[in-house]
Amino acid sequence: MHCELVVPAGARGKSLELLVARGRGTRSTPRRVEQWLQHAFGLEGRLAAGALSLVGAGGAPGDDVWTRADPVHMQVMRDRVVLAPADAFPLAREDADALCGAINGHFAGRVELRALDGSRWCARLDREIDVGDEPPGGMAGREATQRAGDVLLTEIQMLLHAHPVNAAREARGEPAMNSLWFWGAGRLPGRTRGRWQSVTSDDPLARGLARHSGATARALPDGATQWLSPAEGRHLAVLDATQSDLESAWFAPLAAALRAERVGMLSLHVPDAGLSFETVRGDLRRFWRRPKALESYA
Repeated sequence: MHCELVVPAGARGKSLELLVARGRGTRSTPRRVEQWLQHAFGLEGRLAAGALSLVGAGGAPGDDVWTRADPVHMQVMRDRVVLAPADAFPLAREDADALCGAINGHFAGRVELRALDGSRWCARLDREIDVGDEPPGGMAGREATQRAGDVLLTEIQMLLHAHPVNAAREARGEPAMNSLWFWGAGRLPGRTRGRWQSVTSDDPLARGLARHSGATARALPDGATQWLSPAEGRHLAVLDATQSDLESAWFAPLAAALRAERVGMLSLHVPDAGLSFETVRGDLRRFWRRPKALESYA
């Protein structure tokens, strides 16, 4: 079994440092995780993140244009507007459904929103719009400017501002989800190709790419113990930076599985840093390679 992990930049842990130090490292162009996945699945051009995310959530985009339309908090500063993604301020699924329902009712025929989970939404539009491919996580704390579709977005912002869900959030001292961040618009591409038999992730985009390639798509479990199985072939897990204690949940169990030969090879990918490491059981005997923090390889 060849296990592969997408590891968030800044991940730490003794087992992680050991696996990285003893393995063989390669460098590539630093990419966002979404770009790394797009490249890994052989897609060129603009990434149709909306349509693929809908597939990952079990939906059928058909031939329509879909875009990711993730809820965000826009904070007006003295001379600029700064964005905070919903990941930083969790939105309950029932609140997400209520906000989507209000927008769909008001803008019937112009936009159809679907909440894939609390912080990841997508929208079917009545026309093509020109949006970028950067997700809101990459915009956190940066100045945000509206793009194409400004009139529609302004109208949506007005509705969100007055919605009871946001009034209740503000009363609790929580940031209102007062805008949407459009990215990854397009139609579902032709069938993708991947090198994995399964992809495990909480990101509907990663699961959508897997399903569209014919691979099994799974939700991320609590740790590697539940993920590992006697299956043959290559399997990918996309770890979430918000998960607590990646060391005990993932890196330590995988290092133990490698020592016990339950895993033939372990590959760790850090797209943001453009780094990948491959480790087999025999590599663990390279005692002269001292473990060191992941960021020291950047």
